[in-house]
Amino acid sequence: MKSSGSEILRKLNVKAFIESLIAIFVGFIIGAIVMYAFGYDAIKAYEGLFTGGALGSIDGIAATLDYSTPIMLTALTFAIGTRTGIFNIGAESSFYFGGAIAAVIFTNLWDNMWFGLIMGMVLGALWALPAAVLKVYRGVHEVISTIMLNWIGWYFVLYLIVGPPYANPQDPNKTIRIPEAARLPLIGDTTLSWGFIIAVIAAIFTYFLLWHTGLGFGMRVSGQNPRAAEYGGINPKMAVMWSFIIGGIMSGLGGGAIKIMGGYPGYAISQGGANIYGLGFDGIGVSLVGRNHPLGIILSAIFFGMLRAGTSTMQATAQVPPLEIVRVIQGIIVITVAVPGLLDLIKKASGGGDHNERGGHIWSSHPVPYGDGSHSSHKRRRGLERAGRSGQHRL
Repeated sequence: MKSSGSEILRKLNVKAFIESLIAIFVGFIIGAIVMYAFGYDAIKAYEGLFTGGALGSIDGIAATLDYSTPIMLTALTFAIGTRTGIFNIGAESSFYFGGAIAAVIFTNLWDNMWFGLIMGMVLGALWALPAAVLKVYRGVHEVISTIMLNWIGWYFVLYLIVGPPYANPQDPNKTIRIPEAARLPLIGDTTLSWGFIIAVIAAIFTYFLLWHTGLGFGMRVSGQNPRAAEYGGINPKMAVMWSFIIGGIMSGLGGGAIKIMGGYPGYAISQGGANIYGLGFDGIGVSLVGRNHPLGIILSAIFFGMLRAGTSTMQATAQVPPLEIVRVIQGIIVITVAVPGLLDLIKKASGGGDHNERGGHIWSSHPVPYGDGSHSSHKRRRGLERAGRSGQHRL
């Protein structure tokens, strides 16, 4: 049976893609208004951002992809949690552990690249476990536990890197460097490491896991409605545990394997952890713009990387404070992306239509109420099961 055009568009979720494009456009427009309000030339600034910096040369493209790599992985952490119905903001501390302990400490114990990669994933997952256990067995909200763990992880990592034996005795502004044998190789003659390829593979793997395996199906259904998932033989508690563990693996990989082991030319953590701080939180914005979908996150991360890579040229051409303007644009984009979801909630609260019939599928970020065993509830449950078996998806 051939799919109609509307059915194909529904599967691809063109509506969500267009909403993200509109959000990006609105972000740039308001960013331009802010620049003009303070006397800067927005056209020159954007010209420097795109043609002069982020996309104007091979080095610029390499810088764009390099900046996009770690936030792609931390975005996957947030997206996996969202698909399982939790708000996991613990990517930040798992990233610290992957970067500081796995990349700096363990690779200097054994200068092996694969050892550093594996230990980054292991430590990221282990650090995510306390929040998972507190959520599943004590009912502690994940936002509270992950915020606390982020601060604990941050100060613990600072303690490790500011003094001997891991502070660099020749350069007090950074840690000791990653041994050459443990560094990720660069791609061609660029400054981009193979970490970008690893991150893209991780995103594709996450997509396959969530949409083409029984484990991923159980995680997504648990995120939509834990009671319905339990009725269908799925253990929602284990789904949450796996969500934290897999998310921790992604962030630990981003911190250890990508940011530090592939961090040409320094291959070290800067003073005060400046080059690893905030990348977990940046991943939240990347995930939201990518609609919490692994494949959308690849494009979203590259876009955010492009904004970051073009900041220096933006400053040189228009004398604007580049990082601050970029942060303004990013914040506006994230807020604009959230507007359609807010309108859906308002419409649902006012009784203006059944969201579940319109867009509440297993790939949506909104819960699907199953009701009390009515005929329509059973139809929705059977629809979920069919979707899981067939692997249908949309962005």
